[in-house]
Amino acid sequence: MALTEESFADKIEIVKNHVQVRVATVIKRDGEEISRSFHRHVVAPGDDYSAEDAKVQAVCAAVHTQEVIDAYKAHMEAQANG
Repeated sequence: MALTEESFADKIEIVKNHVQVRVATVIKRDGEEISRSFHRHVVAPGDDYSAEDAKVQAVCAAVHTQEVIDAYKAHMEAQANG
């Protein structure tokens, strides 16, 4: 009886210039799926996404232009300064 675990980005969504990633973790016994769970995380403009899946990196590169990063940074600074 061999158990294997595989994780991969199975859904990538763009929500207000944030890239939302759903990662599926699949457990298999002898090649037969016995469990699947999900985890979500967000990549905000300006975040380091170099460790992300290649598809996620491609989406981030397309969405997180310098203009978007600058606008997000200005918005966050305005929020912090009240």
